[in-house]
Formats: sequence, C-alpha cells, structure tokens
Amino acid sequence: MALAGNEFMDCIHFHIKSWLPARLVVMERLAARKNIDSSGEIMLLTRSCPWKLHIFDLEVEMKIDPALKYVIYQDDRNNRWRVQAVAVSPDKFESRKPLPSQWRGLTDDHLSDVAGISGCIFVHTSGFIGANKTYEGALAMARASLLA
Repeated sequence: MALAGNEFMDCIHFHIKSWLPARLVVMERLAARKNIDSSGEIMLLTRSCPWKLHIFDLEVEMKIDPALKYVIYQDDRNNRWRVQAVAVSPDKFESRKPLPSQWRGLTDDHLSDVAGISGCIFVHTSGFIGANKTYEGALAMARASLLA
C-alpha cells in the first residue's frame, strides 16, 4: 500500500509541478516561434520542461501550420545548445524532418566544415538531435536543415 501510495503521489506531483506548467511554456513558445524564424517551423525553448508531451496537442489546438520541425534549447548539463527534430507522433522515434543525412554521425570540426556552421559539436547518426556551442550556431543548424 505504501509503495502504491508513493507512486500515486509522485504521479500527482509530476503533473502539478512539471506537466501542467510545461504546457503553458510550450504554448507561449509556439506562439512566439515566428520571432525565431519566419518559417514558424523552429521553436526556441527558453527553459527546461517536458515539451514533447505537449507539442502534438497544442499544434492542433493552436492550428499551427506548417507543423513544427525543430526545437532549440540549452542543455542544462553543459550549457551547450541542442537542436532536436520533432517526432512524427508522440509514440514514434521517427522525425518529421531529421537533420541532414550528410551531417549524421559527424562531430566537431569535421561537422562544422561539412555543415558550414561554426561551433558544431555533433549530430546523432539518426539525425534526431544535434548540438552546437552557441544559440546562434544551433539556430543556423536548424535553419540549414529546413532547406536541406
């Protein structure tokens, strides 16, 4: 009983302290997405939250068109910037528009040379996520990926 009670309370706390506040953050950032890029397909997340849980519902509710392709956020662990491709659906690993295939699996200077963007750190082999040393670099990666 104690274990089940603790799990239930953990679930309630998550929804009250994380999930619900994250919805408002994602809604605000979706509304401001065209301030980041005129395409409306790149969102800047200004604080860490469980954004993936809300993107799909909010896109429908807010009539987001075209659909979001990338989310840029700062990695709290190392102050690097991430550009993450949005999945095709909440239960799929496949991305709507993965980062370019010629970048996948590359790191550091080699990636920066191929991408033509300074400060690149890596792009995952599946293209679902990449990293850059700066916000400007991550934004450049996302913008170049839209055109690829």
